[in-house]
Amino acid sequence: MNHFGLDIWSNKNFIVENGEVKLNYKSMPSILELVQEIRSNDVRGPMLLRFPHLIKKQISSLYSYFDKAIKANNYKGNFNAVFPLKVNQFPHAIDAITKQGKRFNYGLEAGSKAELILAMSKTPIGAYITVNGFKDKEMITLGFIAAQSGHNITLTIEGLGELETIIEVAQECKLKVPDIGIRVRLHSAGSGIWAKSGGMDAKFGLTSTEIIEAIKLLNEADLLKHLSMIHFHLGSQMSDIAPLKKALREAGNIYAELRKMGAHSLDNINIGGGLAVEYDQHTKSKARNYSIDEFTSSVVFSLGQVMDAKNVKHPNIFTESGRFIVASHAVLVTPVLELFTHDYQEKLLNFKPVNPPLLEELIELNKLLSNQNCIEYLHDALDHMESLLTLFDLGYIDLQDRSNAEILVHNIIKRALYLKSADPTDELEQLQVKLQERYLINASIFQSLPDYWGLNQHFPVMPLHYLNTTPLRAASLWDITCDSDGEIGFDPEKPLYLHDIDLDEEDYFLGFFNVGAYQETLGMNHNLFTHPSEYTIEIDEDGHRIINEVESKNILEILESLGYRKDEILNKLKGDLIKSDFISEQEKNDTLAKLETFVEQNGYLRTTN
Repeated sequence: MNHFGLDIWSNKNFIVENGEVKLNYKSMPSILELVQEIRSNDVRGPMLLRFPHLIKKQISSLYSYFDKAIKANNYKGNFNAVFPLKVNQFPHAIDAITKQGKRFNYGLEAGSKAELILAMSKTPIGAYITVNGFKDKEMITLGFIAAQSGHNITLTIEGLGELETIIEVAQECKLKVPDIGIRVRLHSAGSGIWAKSGGMDAKFGLTSTEIIEAIKLLNEADLLKHLSMIHFHLGSQMSDIAPLKKALREAGNIYAELRKMGAHSLDNINIGGGLAVEYDQHTKSKARNYSIDEFTSSVVFSLGQVMDAKNVKHPNIFTESGRFIVASHAVLVTPVLELFTHDYQEKLLNFKPVNPPLLEELIELNKLLSNQNCIEYLHDALDHMESLLTLFDLGYIDLQDRSNAEILVHNIIKRALYLKSADPTDELEQLQVKLQERYLINASIFQSLPDYWGLNQHFPVMPLHYLNTTPLRAASLWDITCDSDGEIGFDPEKPLYLHDIDLDEEDYFLGFFNVGAYQETLGMNHNLFTHPSEYTIEIDEDGHRIINEVESKNILEILESLGYRKDEILNKLKGDLIKSDFISEQEKNDTLAKLETFVEQNGYLRTTN
């Protein structure tokens, strides 16, 4: 429990050493060390740390496992991959993806006009671009322009109307025709939250009848030679391997039939994404029932088996796995601002010269508590607390006596939990839940962890330090938004335990891991909290470099992004102040200076933590 399920979700990317979370790579810096270095420049609020070496690791892993499976199965096709831009379009993520994937000819997938323009500008010539999603004539023409510019691009049609537009554009202009793909609507459905991406009622794809009609249209337009790919996608984060195997057999047979129908340039099957990432910290609720080794072997073996049975050329295999590539590369770090039972500290005890007898007994119980008597003394303390509360209601003890009793009983419970941490009783576990601590984090769940709010997608979370001591506080996390949904509640089925920290004396930082996929692009500006400051960390044998600093938007920039004019807002604020009464001109100038400073800061809280 001390290591928060690292062996389940971290893929050996992070380790705990000397009580701190460290990168398991080259010089192995601790994340706390990186955070303190960044904060030494007066940075406050949450921060997103990017580790491009983890993108490199995932891309290399994907290609190496497919290459291994191809050799083991004597498969005659090649493996290629593209990254779907919808998963993370942020500049420094894309720069890392294209840089780390260059030696593999790793490409990009686009699903909108803006993403297509981004793909055309960022994909190296020769690497693949695939274009999915609904397209109009303008977007299809952009695909022709990409082909004319030298890009290896495939336009995947989602319906016959798109194919008719491709034919129209091909007839109207003299630009090079891009490769054409057909999204096939499989009978097979996926598994997990996003299973509706596959199956006969899926949003995208052509039915068997429509596929036959598409082949006819391509033949008539003399464009069948440009049909190079069929595509399917069962959904993101596939939890079970069995539906994929079924889908591969179905798609493989469709491919073989189309080859026999004269689609001799058809060389590729794109299996979409769906390779799951492990987010859970608890063994009993793992996200997938397969390894990447089994995944790649299943894909290669299943397709090879169909092609051999049909005596058809083995297709090249494409994937569009995005979550697998980037989820691990980003870590959200946030300080804890407050503990809501922080006042139950022994230093806040304030005894009288003469205390009520039951309170004196609590004082003795607290002094004499040991491993041998802690359960008995705990029962006595709880009983005394009930009696003292009754005495308070009847007016026989005052508020200070009640406060002292609450602090003592709270402390006895915490010490009993610590003494029995190796083998806690059911009673103690129930007390943990009842006395759970609320940790206020300087972040917005809506902005930085939207899938938790929208889909109840849990993310690995753990403190960055104090990991050489046992965390005993059942923890729920509250964000700083003005919204009751901004909470990650304590779940006894998936419990999170954190440390009891005196925040007046020391900082306490939490890390949220595997947040590199979707969270940034889906993050919403609820309460006008925007993307946290981000930093890329390059690590080598001698140390590390912090580069690509992108500060969170300041308050005026946030308002300007919504359509307000920041000069009007600032002039109005200044004007109101100037017209108000001040004791002195110096006080007015000081106040104006403070105002200008505050609006130039980001919207997160600026406490000492």
